[in-house]
Amino acid sequence: MKSAVMLGVLLFLGVSCFSQDTDELKKEIKSLKEVVADYEHRFDALEKIADDNLWFSRMQDVAFVDKVYICGPAPARVKNPTAMGASNPVKFWSYVFIPKGVDLQKKYPLIVLPHGGVHGNFGTYHVHIIRELMAQGYIVVAPEYRGSNGYGKDFYRKIDYGGLEVEDVDASRAYMCENYDFVDKDRVGIVGWSHGGLIALFALFDHAESYKVGYAGVPVSDLVARMGYYDDGYRKQFSADYHLGKTAQEDIAEYRKRSPAWNVDRFKNTPLLIQSNTNDDDVNVLEVEHLVKSLKAANKRFEYEIYKDVPGGHSFDRIDPLKSREIRLKVWMFLAKELNPPVKFKSVKDMAKAAYLPISK
Repeated sequence: MKSAVMLGVLLFLGVSCFSQDTDELKKEIKSLKEVVADYEHRFDALEKIADDNLWFSRMQDVAFVDKVYICGPAPARVKNPTAMGASNPVKFWSYVFIPKGVDLQKKYPLIVLPHGGVHGNFGTYHVHIIRELMAQGYIVVAPEYRGSNGYGKDFYRKIDYGGLEVEDVDASRAYMCENYDFVDKDRVGIVGWSHGGLIALFALFDHAESYKVGYAGVPVSDLVARMGYYDDGYRKQFSADYHLGKTAQEDIAEYRKRSPAWNVDRFKNTPLLIQSNTNDDDVNVLEVEHLVKSLKAANKRFEYEIYKDVPGGHSFDRIDPLKSREIRLKVWMFLAKELNPPVKFKSVKDMAKAAYLPISK
């Protein structure tokens, strides 16, 4: 009997200790998750440093490359609005690319190039695109707007998707026009793919006076539809407390507000080319079809092409096969009609020769 009682007491104490250990373990796991998340941002920062070095090394034969630190509007959300500096502008970096050999006494067209991705950044995925723009004689600014990764957790959490990030991008345009005498403020175009395409569209909607032409490739166009066909992991990014904070079901008006297809009334008929691909594995073509139908219903003037199953899916006109370069050549020719760059490509061979062969010393 005594043995049975003793065993019961030991079991009770064991369960109590296990319960306490479980609570402590849960706290420890939560703490470790936070540490891991912090280290993920540190690793992103290291990757960004590596990318910067690659930018300088891979562009040194054709361009002057710089990163400038500029300001956009104050954060969309702050925990304590009365705290010191709570209403200060958000500071962010922008890449600047200037073709070698520019004549400082002349004026050159400017391309504003916002990167894609939810929390993406302007990585060296874009090298061949920048080389092609340099070969045409464009000045390029590529903003790392609020929410971009590679700049720490605090900046990452300042994301304002389809909102103030658009103002950051336009601030990069304004910076270039104000600080570089050889930039022609009357010859500015904006080019973006995917989420960058969404930003390009909103920039044209809200700052039409500043842009002479725009291109939106595979643009995210309808967040309401997007939340429907994506999985829970993707949706959770948007409902995070530092992001939109609610699901589309909880606040459909907010998701419409940040979707170009639901805001075409603001488009001022700036020359615009939209392209998409039926086998896009990121932005389903139905989003772009909704955008096109909305623009048509509003009697807006624009051009568009929906390609049929071009290899590359979401990246179909950003990769390097011949077909991709042929499609990208159409983009450059469309922009050139409005921006009149010093060099105008006439063929893919001309484009490849100018952009990819290093300049002889």
